[in-house]
Amino acid sequence: MFWVLLLLLAWAVAGTACTRLCLAAVHSAAADTDTGREHDLTLYEAAFLSGGPRRVADLTLVSMARQRRLLLARTGWATVVDPRGRDDIEQSVIGAIGPEGQSRIEPVRDAAAGAEAVGTLAERLVRAGLAVPAGARTNIAAAVRQVQFAAAVVLALGATALLLPGASDLPRHLVALWFGLPLTLTLSCLAIARVEIHPYSRWASPAGQRLLTALTRHRGAGDRAYLTTVAVHGIRAIGEPDLRAAFEHREQAWRD
Repeated sequence: MFWVLLLLLAWAVAGTACTRLCLAAVHSAAADTDTGREHDLTLYEAAFLSGGPRRVADLTLVSMARQRRLLLARTGWATVVDPRGRDDIEQSVIGAIGPEGQSRIEPVRDAAAGAEAVGTLAERLVRAGLAVPAGARTNIAAAVRQVQFAAAVVLALGATALLLPGASDLPRHLVALWFGLPLTLTLSCLAIARVEIHPYSRWASPAGQRLLTALTRHRGAGDRAYLTTVAVHGIRAIGEPDLRAAFEHREQAWRD
C-alpha cells in the first residue's frame, strides 16, 4: 500500500497549488467591475494602462517634441527648447534632462518613469479600479508556476508508484487512474487560468482595458489621434522618420 501514501502526497501538492491559484484569480477578478465606466481616459492614463510608467515617459517626450518644446535628435539626445512644463509629468521630464538642458533620451525616460508624478498617476488609476494593483500579476504568475510544478510532481509520484516493484497490490492501470485524478485537477486549473486570467494585462484591469478599447475606437482625428496611437501602441507607432530615429538610436544604445 505504499502507493497510497504517494497518492495522498500527490493530492496534497495538487490541492494546495490549485487553491492558491483560485484565490489569486478571485482577488484579481475583484477589479473586474463596472468601475470607471463613465471615466474618460486622458492620454497619460491611456499610456500607463497600455505600457506602464515608461510608456508615459515616451508619450510625454513625443508630445513635447511635436509641439517643438523639446528637440529629440537622431543621435539619441534630448534638448529643452521650452523649459516651462505644462503639467507635473512634463516638469518631471524637463527636470530629468537637467539644468544644462540636454541629456541622452534613455536616462531621461528612466528618470521620468520613476518620477513622483507618474507614481501619483498610477495610484489614482489603481484606486479607480482601472489599473492592476502592484503585485497582483506577480501573485497570479507565481500561483500558475506552482500549479505547473504540482502537475510535474504528481506525474513523478505516479511514475514512482508504478515503477517500484511490489509497491501496489492493484493492477498498474488502476494505480495510474488514481494518480490521473490529481493530475486532471492541476491541468484543469491551468486550462481555466489560461482562459479566465489571460485577458488581464500587466497594467490595465479588465475595466481599464474596456476603456482603452473604447478610446481607440473613438480617438478622433489630428494630433490627439496620433498621440492616442502612440499612447496605446508605443514608440513603434511614431510616424516621423527623424523622431523615430531618435528613439531607435536610444534603444540601440541601451542594448549595447
